[in-house]
Amino acid sequence: MSEFPQHAVTRSAKLATLPLGFAGRTALGLGKRIGGKSAEKVAQEIQQRTSEQIFRVLGELKGGAMKLGQALSIFEAALPPEIAGPYRATLTKLQDAAPPLPASTVHAVLAEQLGDGWREHFAEFDDTPAAAASIGQVHRAVWHDGRQVAVKIQYPGAGKALLSDFNQLARLGKLFGALLPGLDIKAVLGELRARVAEELDYLREAEAQHGFATAYHGDPDFLVPDVVAANEQILVTEWMDGTPLSRIIKDGTKEQRDRAGLLFVRFLFSSPARAGMLHADPHPGNFRVLPDGRLGVLDFGAVNRMPDGYPEVFGTLTRIFNKGDMNTVVQGLRDEGFIRPHIEVDEEALRAFLAPYVEPTSVEEFTFSREWLQRQMATVTDLRPTNVVRQLNLPPSYVLIHRVHAAGIGVLCQLGTTARFRDEAVRWVPGFADEGPDGRETALAAS
Repeated sequence: MSEFPQHAVTRSAKLATLPLGFAGRTALGLGKRIGGKSAEKVAQEIQQRTSEQIFRVLGELKGGAMKLGQALSIFEAALPPEIAGPYRATLTKLQDAAPPLPASTVHAVLAEQLGDGWREHFAEFDDTPAAAASIGQVHRAVWHDGRQVAVKIQYPGAGKALLSDFNQLARLGKLFGALLPGLDIKAVLGELRARVAEELDYLREAEAQHGFATAYHGDPDFLVPDVVAANEQILVTEWMDGTPLSRIIKDGTKEQRDRAGLLFVRFLFSSPARAGMLHADPHPGNFRVLPDGRLGVLDFGAVNRMPDGYPEVFGTLTRIFNKGDMNTVVQGLRDEGFIRPHIEVDEEALRAFLAPYVEPTSVEEFTFSREWLQRQMATVTDLRPTNVVRQLNLPPSYVLIHRVHAAGIGVLCQLGTTARFRDEAVRWVPGFADEGPDGRETALAAS
């Protein structure tokens, strides 16, 4: 069988270059300080070189390293374009150009997982993959009872390669500490590793997809294809046609883009309350606009299980931010672990950074655009050690929530959607519309 792209020894070697390079840069910085450069200037230069190497090496890898890069996208926004641009381009190329398995390997995997008589399950099976991703690929087929199905097949060796990445990345805490001094990178890596292990288990994905399909069965706005059959490395689901969201972004009318963006937000906000889970991989390839106007949703390998829905403090802090009470917001972020005890932040810089995530809920109707996001991000694109982004932490329980919100805003800006997003927050996010009878923030105090 073909192995997962890139041999394990090669992958480890690439990751191992990071701490060696960091040691060299630190020594160089010491020499410059002796030569008369200010400590802040030296720290800035070391940070810049560290960030360049981190993102270059992570961008060359798949698996765990790429998922870490995706999870840290919020911090990547704080880097200047000459550093972040090539990294984003590399990730996009990796995601778009995953090499498909040859038909002989696909057949061998099916035989191993389903038995030598695997063809008996299918009336037809298309050997050419309909889609390919970082850990598997999808084939179109006809189930033995005549149903059109999608057959998701995991690459041989994918699990070993992914978990090996995280074992290597766990050793890089000091590196990220130089770039992001407020971040507890070990906790973030631990959470990501646990979630990646879940993504590798297609039985767990099947359970999640069936849960979503049941929660949204017969819904006028959404369609989730149900599961037909599954084991740990093969997942068979109902096939779903439709126009990919990426095509709506490129060619859709203003009305189509507004409708798609509103449904996109409604699905992400409503699913913790309705399904007890949050879809944690909201890129355009996982959504389809159906002929009847519904939004179809695919790929439930990455989900955040939230049986109690969104944390109430999330909605409460958003509402308090909209009122302008930054003292309470900062204290709430400290209580939730976003600001670690030894870190002091500038409230105005923090307000500027949080605005893109909160502003759409502060007005009755809002328009997302690339230009708007670029203006917001301009407030944090510098390399000074006091940059507020580098002072923030990402608590493990919020890793996937952040991933969804950051990616979701990107999709909405690509769509250029105008819609009543505040209404969705009021309807689905606990704490957003609630106050105590005397106007006090009882939910935040209780947290």
